[in-house]
Amino acid sequence: QLQLVESGGGLVQPGGSLRLSCAGSGFSLNYYTIGWFRQAPGKEREGVVCINSGDSSTYYVDSVKGRFTVSRDSAKNTVYLQMNNLKPSDTAVYYCAAGCGVRGTIEPAQYDYWGQGTQVTVSS
Repeated sequence: QLQLVESGGGLVQPGGSLRLSCAGSGFSLNYYTIGWFRQAPGKEREGVVCINSGDSSTYYVDSVKGRFTVSRDSAKNTVYLQMNNLKPSDTAVYYCAAGCGVRGTIEPAQYDYWGQGTQVTVSS
């Protein structure tokens, strides 16, 4: 059974940091482009970043450039999202997703498998 499990969310003050994890089971994440998405209350799900299969090149949405960093740990079959200098506008449920044959896109419809999400709240 193919499964993605996110973890690492929580409550953090503005300017703080969190590291989200996306662990894969039943398949190797190395063969998939992994995207991180977020959905705030009352808003559509938006793509944040993706890390491509193969060369692990990355694409970031402008609002998180310089603050968020995505990486892979192949040995742990896990993708991480390091989030620094968090802002209240980053508050959302964060999801990871795996896309087969996807490259350089953070369009949710292009992704095949989704995790259950983890809540990130940035507030003082």
